[in-house]
Amino acid sequence: MPFVVDASVAACWAFRDEDHPVADAALERLRTDEAAAPALWWFEVRNILVVSERRKRVAEADSAAFLRDLARLPVALDRAPQEGEVLRLARTHRLSLYDAAYLELAQRTGIALATLDADLIRAARAESVALIGQDG
Repeated sequence: MPFVVDASVAACWAFRDEDHPVADAALERLRTDEAAAPALWWFEVRNILVVSERRKRVAEADSAAFLRDLARLPVALDRAPQEGEVLRLARTHRLSLYDAAYLELAQRTGIALATLDADLIRAARAESVALIGQDG
């Protein structure tokens, strides 16, 4: 079954020194399944890489290689968020609008969310949205 993947999970995939069971589970699911993300995911992932380049954590060539690999994964970008619901989720759960967009997509499509963000996990649980690799 498809799931929503956020930038925190993709960031884990980008760096060899980061390892997390949720990120591993999401990547494993992508072998046989599809994921979705709000359109902002494209920008967030690239911003993580550029900031990491500036901090000398990753070389530009490594970023390019990661983006090539990432493009091969079945992640569909959603460009039709429900504005009112994104705003409600952000206000109710004190989330950034960016995080609320991931939650809204998971909620609207009725699929699980893969995230490492503690505030987003808390909000997903409050909204009864399933989480990849998270216990109750």
